[in-house]
Amino acid sequence: MNRILSSVFLSRKCDWGKSSLQVNLLDSRTVMGDLGWIAFPKNGWEEIGEVDENYAPIHTYQVCKVMEQNQNNWLLTSWISNEGASRIFIELKFTLRDCNSLPGGLGTCKETFNMYYFESDDEDGRNIRENQYIKIDTIAADESFTELDLGDRVMKLNTEVRDVGPLMRKGFYLAFQDVGACIALVSVRVYYKKCPSVVRNLVIFPDTITGADSSQLLEVSGSCVNHSMTEETPKMHCSAEGEWLVPIGKCMCKEGYEEKNNTCQDSILPGELRMGYKFTCILKCFYTRCWQTWHGCRPGFFKASPQSQTCSKCPPHSYSHEKASASCICEEHFYRRESDPPTMACTRPPSAPRNAISNINETSVFLEWTPPADSGGRKDVSYDIVCKKCNSHSSLCEECGSHVRYLPQQNSLRNTSVMVVDLLAHTNYTFEIEAENGVSDLSPSARRYVAVNVTTNQAAPSPISIVKKGKIAKNSISLSWQEPDRPNGIILEYEIKYFEKDQETSYTIIKSRETEITADGLKPSSPYIFQIRARTAAGYGSFSRRFEFETSPVSVAASSDQSQIPIIAVSVTVGVILLAVVVGFFLSGRRCGYSKAKQDPEEEKMHFHNGHIKLPGVKTYIDPHTYEDPNQAVHEFAKEIDASCITIERVIGAGEFGEVCSGRLKLPGKREFAVAIKTLKVGYTEKQRRDFLGEASIMGQFDHPNIIHLEGVVTKSKPVMIVTEYMENGSLDSFLKKNDGQFTVIQLVGMLRGIASGMKYLSDMGYVHRDLAARNILINSNLVCKVSDFGLSRILEDDPEAAYTTRGGKIPIRWTAPEAIAFRKFTSASDVWSYGIVMWEVISYGERPYWEMTNQDVIKAVEEGYRLPSPMDCPAALYQLMLDCWRKDRNSRPKFEEIVSMLDKLIRNPSSLKTLVNASNRVSNLLVEHNCLGTGAYRSVSEWLEAIKMGRYTEAFVENGYSSMDTVTQVTLEDLRRLGVTLAGHQKKIMNSIQEIRVQLVNGMVPL
Repeated sequence: MNRILSSVFLSRKCDWGKSSLQVNLLDSRTVMGDLGWIAFPKNGWEEIGEVDENYAPIHTYQVCKVMEQNQNNWLLTSWISNEGASRIFIELKFTLRDCNSLPGGLGTCKETFNMYYFESDDEDGRNIRENQYIKIDTIAADESFTELDLGDRVMKLNTEVRDVGPLMRKGFYLAFQDVGACIALVSVRVYYKKCPSVVRNLVIFPDTITGADSSQLLEVSGSCVNHSMTEETPKMHCSAEGEWLVPIGKCMCKEGYEEKNNTCQDSILPGELRMGYKFTCILKCFYTRCWQTWHGCRPGFFKASPQSQTCSKCPPHSYSHEKASASCICEEHFYRRESDPPTMACTRPPSAPRNAISNINETSVFLEWTPPADSGGRKDVSYDIVCKKCNSHSSLCEECGSHVRYLPQQNSLRNTSVMVVDLLAHTNYTFEIEAENGVSDLSPSARRYVAVNVTTNQAAPSPISIVKKGKIAKNSISLSWQEPDRPNGIILEYEIKYFEKDQETSYTIIKSRETEITADGLKPSSPYIFQIRARTAAGYGSFSRRFEFETSPVSVAASSDQSQIPIIAVSVTVGVILLAVVVGFFLSGRRCGYSKAKQDPEEEKMHFHNGHIKLPGVKTYIDPHTYEDPNQAVHEFAKEIDASCITIERVIGAGEFGEVCSGRLKLPGKREFAVAIKTLKVGYTEKQRRDFLGEASIMGQFDHPNIIHLEGVVTKSKPVMIVTEYMENGSLDSFLKKNDGQFTVIQLVGMLRGIASGMKYLSDMGYVHRDLAARNILINSNLVCKVSDFGLSRILEDDPEAAYTTRGGKIPIRWTAPEAIAFRKFTSASDVWSYGIVMWEVISYGERPYWEMTNQDVIKAVEEGYRLPSPMDCPAALYQLMLDCWRKDRNSRPKFEEIVSMLDKLIRNPSSLKTLVNASNRVSNLLVEHNCLGTGAYRSVSEWLEAIKMGRYTEAFVENGYSSMDTVTQVTLEDLRRLGVTLAGHQKKIMNSIQEIRVQLVNGMVPL
């Protein structure tokens, strides 16, 4: 017995205390038989039998086709199981010859080779195309050998290690590509790292595979050793390098037991069992190896396949009571799918989603939630949405029905938000957000969901669909119609718009409380177009489609009686016109032969094309609406894309004309890349098609890194599509709200600089945007901002931020310059005003300009000289630039070229951004703000938190005793953390607001 223990101890060192563990998935040096690798072409890589430094046979692959052009030699490994690891490492040992040592210094010789991988669940899935492999890296040698080294038998062995992750499938293949090097691949070792099982603080932590991210710390729960206990589950974190870090909690020995050698022992145990660390170590090594030799795997261990050299400990939440077990049984309430490898821990369904919130916009609801606190140990968590319509007078609910739409989808959602549209107005709904994962269907327990109750708002009525003609006379037409299918409230009145066909610019409006009218004063034998819309307390709905009716012809007798009157009127009119022309010509001739009309330099410029005026050598914007045939403009400025090149993956939003999707574009001869796709909805009119493609005609004229790039259009097949570059982070205002307080000032200034650069380009081309706002700026994963949404020059009917002006039409009041609101004076200077508002939005992380002030209050306040106050912690230089953009005299505002130059100076000199707007200025601005809002001092904690957009914390404040503004002034940063305010941006916003209230109290400005 002692001899056996001694031999075991000498042949294998004990692993206790080892900080990390590398588990080999493949080591070509240890494989005795055929590796099963494939080389193609067959005359490329060649397998050579070699021996290592211990004269053991090894597999070596060599290639040296340096004398031949255009080499493309591939070596493919067999399928490698990742054993549940999501991040693997590849260690290569190889030699490579110096190209300069070759005769003639071959120009085709290379000193690098490429390594690729391909994920697959299929062990027979190796026969795939080269372009399906994903490149890991180009491998170069630190040392290369020469012909002299060959003579001295000096082999300069290089070792390179690369990692790949996250892996999503069961296994993968590796591939090595030679493009003309002289190389020998000596060995390939593939492994993953894990934190080995360890006992610390009387807590047993199991073997844990490291995470997919190089900076990820996995939280692992431990269990107490025998005869010990704890109140809370101890935890430790497994780092990406396989090291245990940050232990939390510990276990304590029960009564009658004492701690010795990291175990709890009875104090009256016989002395021979109280053995030291060394003997315990020997026993551990003995039982993990010798027990397997004599008895198979002992209880608590298993061996899944004959290829495994040793028994493995049962994964977390599983056990084996029998000897020689091939697998482990899951604990109660834990499960394993058939597709899960036996080495994977048993998992359970996730807990319910958390912190579900809703945002209601008329009959649409945006739902957002936080992932479950417990994912059940799996990464495949998804969400289903159940919609129920509930009776307000009883607790009865029913399914919402198929008319309700979900964007992007209702079931198997991967992201934590969804938009639900086409709901009924003034209706109670309950949305159940259910979390599930790969083992949810194996669990008999109740569903894990969180419920959100909402009541939809008043909404404008739906369009009127049925209009019938009544009595038709030579000068009048009578009409009747049916109520809208969805009135969404009490119909207050109808608005009837009609005009003579082809005379759309001159129309008449009639308002009626009834569902019938008679339009009189019409021309005989003339076609007229009618459109009708309904109004509720929520406003007007959309106009109906166009209905065409024609008046009766006039009788012959009546025509004869009246025939002389038009002749006389026409004669008089022609005479007056001729006289005016002669007088005008005479007066102009008395001056200098001709007169030039005075032109306001700030007026919008009209550019003509195809026979019209266009300045030579200068790229200017051409209005696509000047084309007689709009299709000609589309094909001139936008590239036609074959629909087969486009793959639509998912819906990411809804636009004015249809859905907005993300997808992939693969053009011939180019690599596939991500794109955004706008589609035109089914059943469109020709006008809708023209308007839809009009935006493409505008975008196609622009080429700038800060302007959204148009890839092309699809017009020759359905659906009609506009394809643009894909911006991963979406609209700038939403992105800033989600990342409140997370960026440095320099990063924010960089975003503003990009927007200004794009606007300078548009201004130089003579294009006026008219709707510059953070919601119309897109931002990608590199924080590059790009100006988008070139549709305002056509229509603003569906923009919730737009409002009617006294001069007719809709414009976004909060972002628009005073002269554009009052006189429709849209110029580059009015775009500069809008840019100042965008600056304010960016620095305030997406706050709504002018908060809850009405549009009319905004117009009045701006006209009286009020300007938005400085955002919190705003550099003085940036706020001064905002104020310059908001000068009333448009000629005094800076040009975009000057704005770009100023921002460049601030970026080059970051110290200039350290001076913030001083507190006294901020207080005075806040007082102006309160006066404009008409709110004065805050009447309650709830009102205060809602005003600073932190209403989500109202309940936490009140529950912890902060029920008055007096108590709020005593709140500290530590108090905020205790209240659950963990986001740095939210802490900063609340503390700044509290500090402002304190300053006002000291100065006696605002009583509590």
